[in-house]
Amino acid sequence: MIKWDLPNEHVLAVTVPAESIDVMGHVNNTEYLRFMEKIAWDHTTVLGLGWDLYQSLNRAMVARRTEVDYLAPAFEGETLLIGTWIVDNDQRLSITRRYQIIRESDGVTLLRGRTQWVCVALDSGRPKRMPAEFVKGYQVTASEA
Repeated sequence: MIKWDLPNEHVLAVTVPAESIDVMGHVNNTEYLRFMEKIAWDHTTVLGLGWDLYQSLNRAMVARRTEVDYLAPAFEGETLLIGTWIVDNDQRLSITRRYQIIRESDGVTLLRGRTQWVCVALDSGRPKRMPAEFVKGYQVTASEA
């Protein structure tokens, strides 16, 4: 049974490819960061805030800080369910996104993480206030109460 930490999860399923496996025979920790980025982009696109809009607005959300708790290993061929939520949006510069990765076969949570994303101008890389489209699109999807 799959038990998400928060309601209203956005989920992406990923099957672990051979190239994600390290010398210890399990998914390398850097691969989890790739999975987290992949679902962040997937969710962003579903919210209607894809790369084309980023370019037209000269704005982007970039990772400022990521915290990850690795709880159990994953192995080649396993299906992982990656869940994400927006848990904070200050409606000025930053949002906070949470992640949970669960092994589909047994429901074990393999990872919990969070990333603080900051709005920047694409042309300078400097922090810039979120445009109205980001404020509206990056609504909080779950409360951490």
